[in-house]
Amino acid sequence: MNNVRVIGAGLAGCEAAWQLAERGINVFLHEMKPEKRTPAHNSDDFAELVCSNSLRSDIIENAVGLLKEEMRRLGSLIMACADACRVAAGGALAVDREVFSKTVTGRITSHPSVTVVHGEVTEIPADMPVIVATGPLTSDKLADSIRKLVGADYLSFYDAAAPIVTAESIDLNHAFFASRYGRGGDDYLNCPMTREEYEAFHRELTGAGQAEIHGFEDENVFEGCMPVEVMARRGRDTLLFGPLKPVGLSDPRTNSMPYAVVQLRRDNAAGTLYNLVGFQTHLKFGEQKRVFSMIPALKNAEFARYGVMHRNTYINSPRLLNPDYSLIDNPDVYFAGQITGVEGYVESAASGLCAGLMLARRLSGLSPENFSDKTAIGALSAYVSNRSVTDFQPMNINFGIIARLEERFKGKRNKRIMIAERALREIENSGINSGR
Repeated sequence: MNNVRVIGAGLAGCEAAWQLAERGINVFLHEMKPEKRTPAHNSDDFAELVCSNSLRSDIIENAVGLLKEEMRRLGSLIMACADACRVAAGGALAVDREVFSKTVTGRITSHPSVTVVHGEVTEIPADMPVIVATGPLTSDKLADSIRKLVGADYLSFYDAAAPIVTAESIDLNHAFFASRYGRGGDDYLNCPMTREEYEAFHRELTGAGQAEIHGFEDENVFEGCMPVEVMARRGRDTLLFGPLKPVGLSDPRTNSMPYAVVQLRRDNAAGTLYNLVGFQTHLKFGEQKRVFSMIPALKNAEFARYGVMHRNTYINSPRLLNPDYSLIDNPDVYFAGQITGVEGYVESAASGLCAGLMLARRLSGLSPENFSDKTAIGALSAYVSNRSVTDFQPMNINFGIIARLEERFKGKRNKRIMIAERALREIENSGINSGR
């Protein structure tokens, strides 16, 4: 039997291990927890969601929604577990993070072809093919080993997580349930603010004390996880066009659109915890309590978890990787997840799916074949392996990197639906998944 090592039991590592194991490959899945954790981790379970509990939009005319549907059709473990652990979030797919991680852990540990090996890996193994899926917080020793292997410097940016509050501490006299534009049910708890309340909040937010993080500068933060205080410093109205945007919401107390709205989303199925949507932050914990309690509905909020910031590290993939996520100079070493420069939970899992599936095909003696860039999963792998990219930056999936339509269609939504339908046909007609 063929053997493979997968380093890291995050979203990408678990997905890669699953794809390999499902195709008869013997997998040794290495995970340093519980012996060692990164600053962002709280649980010993696999596939821990360290930031938001949302996997973002679930409609196919949104690029990440399309990517999720492609993954479902390719037998994704992460998508199956996410769908089983869903909590209400309008048009988005959000999960009970604890139940989700436990579900993934259970599926992986019970698979007969997966052997979990606990403990830190400090060197890239050379005894069998390996997929490195150690994430954006790769341990220092392993990072040094990777740096020696690839002969290239790392690039890094900083990522932040939003705070979580208890449901019972939210003042419902100053909040209302609704989804923006009525999409979905009453899935978000909305905390309106008047102009005066917002201006006072903005003033305190921009001047609040930040936690000291070595090497942090505002310009090094990935746009998709921009701390709320960094956004606020860009201008008085920036938040009103971002996470505090009131458009599409009507306060039933006034029957009008509020001046600003802070949205809270369920963080677990029981609805006992809510996270502050778009409120990633690296403020000091005391400052988070002081400033965020200025939001009327959160004046007595109890914080189950404060927001934190951590370093994300990724390799210069266009100089190093093939479209199947293998190293150009060492095809027995694959990378997957955010260390490749894909950004987001779903994108990380998708890269693990692709790497695991492609390695399984190779070890099974099947011909090499890459996903088409007409698909979201193929466009993502094409982006991280594009030799023409000179200033490589982390990337979420988006329609801008998916191959254009040959025909012309009126209307953005119609165009995106046609791209999505074409992509799903490509997935269904592809022979890539036939070796399963």
